Amino acid sequence: MAHEAKLGAGFWALFTTQFLGAFNDNLFKTTLTVIITFEAVQLAGLAPTGLVALAGALLILPFALFSALAGQLADRYPKHVLIRLTKLGECLIMLLGGTGLMLKSMPLCLCALFLLGTQATFFGPLKYGALPELLPSERLVKGNAFVEMGTFLAILLGTIAGGILASHDRVQVAAVIMGVAVLGYLSARRVPTLQPAAPELRVDWGWFRPTWQLVSISRRSRAVFHSILGISWFWLLGAVVLSILPELVKDHLGGGAGVVTFVLGAFSVGVGLGAFLCEKLSYEQIELGLVPIGALGLSLFLGWLGVVSGPFAAQAGVLDIAQFLAGSRGLWATAGIVLLAISGGVFTVPLYTMLQGRSEPSSRSRVVAANNVLNALFMVGGSVVLAVLSGLGVTTPQILLILAGANVLVAAYTYSVVPEFLFRLICWGLAHVVYRLEIRGRERIPKQGPAVLVCNHITFIDWLILSAATQRPIRFVMHYEFLALPFTGRIFRDAKVIPIAGAKENVEVLDAAFDSIAAALADGELVCIFPEGRLTRDGKLSPFRRGIERIIESSPVTVIPMGLHGLWGSLFSRYGKGPLRRRFGHLWQPVVLTIGAPLAPEAASVEAVERAVTELLPQAQESSAHATSP
Repeated sequence: MAHEAKLGAGFWALFTTQFLGAFNDNLFKTTLTVIITFEAVQLAGLAPTGLVALAGALLILPFALFSALAGQLADRYPKHVLIRLTKLGECLIMLLGGTGLMLKSMPLCLCALFLLGTQATFFGPLKYGALPELLPSERLVKGNAFVEMGTFLAILLGTIAGGILASHDRVQVAAVIMGVAVLGYLSARRVPTLQPAAPELRVDWGWFRPTWQLVSISRRSRAVFHSILGISWFWLLGAVVLSILPELVKDHLGGGAGVVTFVLGAFSVGVGLGAFLCEKLSYEQIELGLVPIGALGLSLFLGWLGVVSGPFAAQAGVLDIAQFLAGSRGLWATAGIVLLAISGGVFTVPLYTMLQGRSEPSSRSRVVAANNVLNALFMVGGSVVLAVLSGLGVTTPQILLILAGANVLVAAYTYSVVPEFLFRLICWGLAHVVYRLEIRGRERIPKQGPAVLVCNHITFIDWLILSAATQRPIRFVMHYEFLALPFTGRIFRDAKVIPIAGAKENVEVLDAAFDSIAAALADGELVCIFPEGRLTRDGKLSPFRRGIERIIESSPVTVIPMGLHGLWGSLFSRYGKGPLRRRFGHLWQPVVLTIGAPLAPEAASVEAVERAVTELLPQAQESSAHATSP
């Protein structure tokens, strides 16, 4: 109930609608797959194996065909209306599918499966496009985590239910899928009114041109486009892993049919756990620093599975679940599968959240549609590569090792072109692993638009701690010599630090710094300065220099005072006379960042700003408490 109060009834209506839809899709698909396999159904010369592959392709094909149209419609019209229409369509599709099951008509069932894929294609941009409208930005990570958990749980339950219902009377199956579809429609009616994002948009009913336009729109932001590529790469990995897991369990780990179902369920649960873990570690904001951790886990545990299952021969398909888990190889393999899936959840949730948070509201649904197109293409590509490797005689454990190595190469390339991921990892690690950062007044940092952040200066890592306080990139003003350092200079340059010098050191660098600050503020960015001009040598606040007034005179924007406390005496401060005199302090020691009330530009004199920062520090608060005590 606490979560519902935080996320809102509108979100839970959408969540329930999504959950029931994913459950029903997988129930119908699994039922159909079991029927084809165990009744040896053939169609147009296709054997059961080929027919199962055709069924899977029919479910994915609509994402490539109709995503462009789906994204345009989701931006053009009210999403709540389209959500209800798609769920009404699901009712009609399940009526067709149920009729096909009862009449034992495979063409009708396959037609229904294709239409279910089409319905999911149109629902995807609505779902992910509506989340930022139903949730405040600080709840977007939590919302995406719940949707991700719910989706994989629905897939798991739908797969299990489909396997059970396949042995029951066809009328019962038809009744269940129709009942779930009706419940989904009723839940969709509880989604609140949502205004169209781009009501003036002219819908292009073609295929190639609007599909290409989708990709072009998604490429407007490098971070968003690479998020889409990262999500698509995960779905490629997921499609390949789920395809080879049954063979891996049967031929290399000795598990029977029950064990195959068990590990598939463990994978689904693991992704959900990863999404939940990601939400807890994100501290209510988009935390891109978790993406490299998820990527590392993907490579590590793909390799783990390849090693565990590779060098030993096993008698194929003889172990039940209890026997499988009684052996060390079964336990190691299960742990590897779960940890691989958890890594996938940690990897994808920040990417989905950034895709939504950084895309323009007027084109957000089309960006989601572009994501769906590329997801489908990557999954098809993964299936082709799997077929080629299998044809070349590459074993399943070897395929896992190849995927692990390929993931390392993909991650290295991604982080080289989008260094923000690794930069955020450093910030997150310092703020929440080395230290325990508490942020007071986070909501005072504007979600968009320019502002100057002003903070006291305690250590060399203050800027990294401050970066962890907001999901928005911050342009820090630092002494130009830092950028010339051999090891850390790359980090400063990747973070787009603005170099500055004293008037007696280098006037050209000084003037260029103020020009860069003005340009950044004109572009709507956040700029942070440390007005003391140097690190504190005694833990106390030094007098502020007058550079803040020059900045505000040129760019009259809001000034936000901040007070940082808890880092004095650490290894990164000037405490003592040398590094051996300094101390790390206790691991995970508390650090407090207090963000004060914004100052209007006309009130941001250097004296007013210094006073505002001083009042945020513990010494001033203690003095005030003593002064007001009886």
